[in-house]
Amino acid sequence: VSPTLTSSTSVGLPYILRSVSGERRDLRPGAPSEPNEYNFNFKKRGLFLLINNKNFEEETGQHHRDGSDVDAERLEERFQDLGFEVRRYDDVTCAKMTSLLYEVASADHSDHDCFGCAILSHGREGLVYARDGQVSLEMLVLPFKGDRCPSLVGKPKLFFIQACQNRRPSMYLDPPLRLIRPSRSPSPVSPSSSRRSPISPSLTVDDDICDGFGIVHMRKIPIEADCLFCYSTVPGHYSWRNNQDGSWFIQALCIVLENYGTKMELMHMLTHVNRIVAYEFASCGDREFGESMKQMPCIVSMLTRYVYFRTKKQDIR
Repeated sequence: VSPTLTSSTSVGLPYILRSVSGERRDLRPGAPSEPNEYNFNFKKRGLFLLINNKNFEEETGQHHRDGSDVDAERLEERFQDLGFEVRRYDDVTCAKMTSLLYEVASADHSDHDCFGCAILSHGREGLVYARDGQVSLEMLVLPFKGDRCPSLVGKPKLFFIQACQNRRPSMYLDPPLRLIRPSRSPSPVSPSSSRRSPISPSLTVDDDICDGFGIVHMRKIPIEADCLFCYSTVPGHYSWRNNQDGSWFIQALCIVLENYGTKMELMHMLTHVNRIVAYEFASCGDREFGESMKQMPCIVSMLTRYVYFRTKKQDIR
């Protein structure tokens, strides 16, 4: 016989099994949120760093990225609508890109819900291009890990990377002949698409958790926890961009955020983005790449709760 739960405050119940009220009461900034969701009741939504690298120095061997400004403008508008303070930087050097992220990570985010960053550039697997050279993505993310950025511990750190991850276009599969209904051609999933970040044994302290008796338990979490990486393509493949309309991934992301940004959970939105990019876009004829090349975005999540960008209520105290 399966055990029954008699009280939501019973000692020893798994965290995920504690009952959650279906009704959301008005909460003051910083007040606890629903236990399965990140606390997004702080005073501010947070900073969103937008790095748009369109022009590159000749020695990098990288071409001008037409359409990138369209992506940057759309992202800026969409994340401002979600309540972020967006800071945009164009054509930054390696030194500037690194210093920007380290400066933001060293700031006080205590009254922020989360942090976001988008990088629009050329790239290779594990690297993105600044105006004058390559920068390791690991170096850019390092200052936001839990042991280095204490004011963002237990809060989402969201990274959106619009860049190639090597030089191979994604092919497409023809639908099986046995299908009666017409079906759109899905993009194949690369064997390396479930890209993992090595888990460090280092631990840090999460927010304080109180049980029903008012006893405070200090929860420890890995320093990589609460990060989300959204890559425009799987490792080893191209990321496509239209010179006038912008990149496929950013187009899809902005469409989804515009329609569902304050209503739908973030991972659900990103799954919707994956579907749009995989099924709705295909390259036109090109002598180098051929026709109907496809693209599959890649989501790498270390999030531990749900993310909702609900509209903030004014603090009327």
